[in-house]
Parts: sequence; structure tokens; C-alpha cells
Amino acid sequence: MTEKKIRVLIAKPGLDGHDRGAKVVARALRDAGMEVIYTGLRQSPEMIAEAALQEDVNVIGLSILSGAHLVLVPRVIDLIRANGQEEVKVFVGGIIPEEDIPVLTQAGVSAIYGPGTPTTKVVQDIRDAFSAV
Repeated sequence: MTEKKIRVLIAKPGLDGHDRGAKVVARALRDAGMEVIYTGLRQSPEMIAEAALQEDVNVIGLSILSGAHLVLVPRVIDLIRANGQEEVKVFVGGIIPEEDIPVLTQAGVSAIYGPGTPTTKVVQDIRDAFSAV
């Protein structure tokens, strides 16, 4: 019996145009055996939620450097929950001030990664979250 691959959607919500980090993480996840869908730049929360639904993902990784994380991330979470995707885990990477971390965690974010986080940590955290489902 073949083990089901973890399906991960990597998205760049908002107007931030810097996606090098998102691409590095996407490649690391793919190299770790996960199926990765990268939505590209400047995605609205609605576009991300729709892609997550259509692609039947287990995990959404949001990369945000614009400072709009307190608006965009909870909106994505609200939309995926409204789509019935309660089991989908949401991870956030980017420039997130320390004081915003509890707000995002309360909104439903599973983990938050700042600059310099090893990709091996992201891979392991996603595997751990998926195995707990």
C-alpha cells in the first residue's frame, strides 16, 4: 500500500512581490516527498481558499513580508473553514512581529517561521502536523 503524500499549497497573499523564500520552502517540501502547489504572487485570500479547496490540500503555507498578516491570514483561515476544510493546517512564514504571534496562533495558525528558519524544521513540523490528523 502506498503512503498518501502530503499536499501543500504555498501562497503569497497580498501585494508583496518577494517570493524567493516561498520558492525555497516549496522546493524543500517537494524534495522531502510532498506534493507542492505554488499559487504565485499577489493572491487574494479568496483565491488561496479556492485553490486549497480545488487542490484538496492538507497544508497551506502563507509567505508574508508586507505586514498585512493580521488581516490576510485570519481571512484565509475563515474562508477555508467555511469551505469545510477544518483539518487543513496553516503555516506562516515571513516578517512577523513577536507581539502578533499570539494573535495568529489564536486565529488557527499551526506554526510561524521567521527569517533564517531551517527548511528541515518546516518539513518536520508539517510531517508532525499531518501525522496527528
